[in-house]
Amino acid sequence: MSRITVCRGCCCGSARKVPGLDHDEQLRRLSQVADVRVSDCLDVCEQANVVVVRPSPAGRAAGGRPVWLGLVNHPEAAEDIAGWIRAGGPGLAPMPDILALHALTPPGRGGAGRDRLLQESSAVPAEGPRS
Repeated sequence: MSRITVCRGCCCGSARKVPGLDHDEQLRRLSQVADVRVSDCLDVCEQANVVVVRPSPAGRAAGGRPVWLGLVNHPEAAEDIAGWIRAGGPGLAPMPDILALHALTPPGRGGAGRDRLLQESSAVPAEGPRS
């Protein structure tokens, strides 16, 4: 199964930065097709909302790498991500052209956002901490 990391730090996921989007519904929709983790700020606030799609084990074995997507600010964008994951996601299915418009370069190696993404222990499942 693919894993999605969704930034919900200082800007992403806030009605103040991205008004008019049901941010909780976006998490719910993505959770239907992948293991969703919520991360603190990934340091690309100007691209809010940021979603990182990580390949499934099979996709990784086929050469897939994490894909960073920015400006995921419309329900249709979450649907496009979900469709790509259902088709196999990174490494197994070509990224739809519409998602290529959202692709962004992640912060440089060693950047705070990249470090946070790599620290799986700091990410919280989308449904919140488990007791």
